[in-house]
Amino acid sequence: MIISRRGFLKFMGLGSVALAVTGKVSAADIDYKATKPNILLIIADDMTWSDAGCYGNPDVKTPNIDKLASQGMRFTRCFTSTAMCAPTRQQLYTGLYPVQNGAYPNHSWVKAGTKSIVHYLKDNGYRVGLVGKKHFGPRESFPFENVAGNPDKYEIIKEFINRDKSQPYCLVVASEQPHAPWTKGRAEDYDPEKLSVPPYMVDTPETREGLTSYYAEITFLDSQIGKCMELVDQSGNAGNSLFIFTSEQGSLYPHCKWTLYDMGIRVGFIARWPKKIKAGSVSEAMVQYVDVTPTLIEAAGGEAIANLDGFSFLPVLMGKKNRHRDVTYGVHTTRGIIAGSKCYPIRSIRTATHKYIMNLNHKSRFRNIITEKDRSGIWKSWVEKAKTDSTAAKRVEMYMHRPAEELYDIEKDPYELNNLDSDPQYRSLMDSLKKRLLAWMDQQGDKGIETEMLAFERQGRRKSPATGKKNR
Repeated sequence: MIISRRGFLKFMGLGSVALAVTGKVSAADIDYKATKPNILLIIADDMTWSDAGCYGNPDVKTPNIDKLASQGMRFTRCFTSTAMCAPTRQQLYTGLYPVQNGAYPNHSWVKAGTKSIVHYLKDNGYRVGLVGKKHFGPRESFPFENVAGNPDKYEIIKEFINRDKSQPYCLVVASEQPHAPWTKGRAEDYDPEKLSVPPYMVDTPETREGLTSYYAEITFLDSQIGKCMELVDQSGNAGNSLFIFTSEQGSLYPHCKWTLYDMGIRVGFIARWPKKIKAGSVSEAMVQYVDVTPTLIEAAGGEAIANLDGFSFLPVLMGKKNRHRDVTYGVHTTRGIIAGSKCYPIRSIRTATHKYIMNLNHKSRFRNIITEKDRSGIWKSWVEKAKTDSTAAKRVEMYMHRPAEELYDIEKDPYELNNLDSDPQYRSLMDSLKKRLLAWMDQQGDKGIETEMLAFERQGRRKSPATGKKNR
């Protein structure tokens, strides 16, 4: 197939309209009220983006997430650039991609002097707190007010919300659900035999039993979200409160967490702001986690911060724009994760229609806790079934051994199971996406394998010969 220029632009997501809408919109262009909105951001922990009723999962029970979607705007193309906790949260809070801010391996910290949403909102008169999971550092970069306790201790959330009506607040509620080992909620409410197993999984009894526990913990998370919605609604200022839920990154199933497939880095993102956001709206605008901090700054009436990787999608929330980015980027560091490969850097670029992936050390085997320390028995059941089932064998093989390049037609192949890298009709598209991805890496200071090999230093594993203390 010969791709025409018009078709090529469609594949790339680079049409004139898409390019024209990526500029920043100043606060003066938005119809603000004088009152700054309160902000509550609730973050899940390892929840695949599609595992909620409003995102199309027919089995999982998420009445509160679904209600939130009916009251606000649901995004269908929101992405983190990494499917690991520490890099994901720190890009969300800083507006900087992982290599740029320094927190690109898991369990790592940003570079000294890096500022976050805490600084920016405090400068705009907010008190900024966090309850629950942290997974960031150093403290100077994330000086949240520490709201002591767990996210399911609602009295502390209520106290923070209602403490001072004269000052706007931003509260991050960082849940630890549905992170494995999936012990919260009522797994007995889910019948493993009646579940629909997603196509990217291998259908085994262990897979189904795992889904009952995983879905139960999502339902437990959903109850936390419902309670937080109730507390905001009862605060007396619900109409001018921006309530956001996001799913973080993919679950602890193969093809999800620790990958750059959409099941890993695509996220659920729902925003409710009764006086500003149209209830029940859905946006296909492409946004990334680095865009959240600039968006909240602008929503708070602040000026745009120079040198951030993200930029505000507030015009999308306000219904004034229906596009934001033309591409999104992914960067995965395997070195330094539990039972991970010694060196397996992955980079990606995604348009609205296609995903291009580079596996920079593809001759090595991809490893992590799933393949090496499978306590659930799910991966082992896939490997066992692969001995006699060709589809299972393909799933197992593609997880551990990958080619140098991958290309997926997201519209025709949303689970990214059919790699088009060897099809010559897509070579020009792949070359163009690769060129743009390499340019982004260069802009980020990302040297690929060289950057991967410095992961331990970013995790603080190297000790200073002078002090004997770990460096950050």
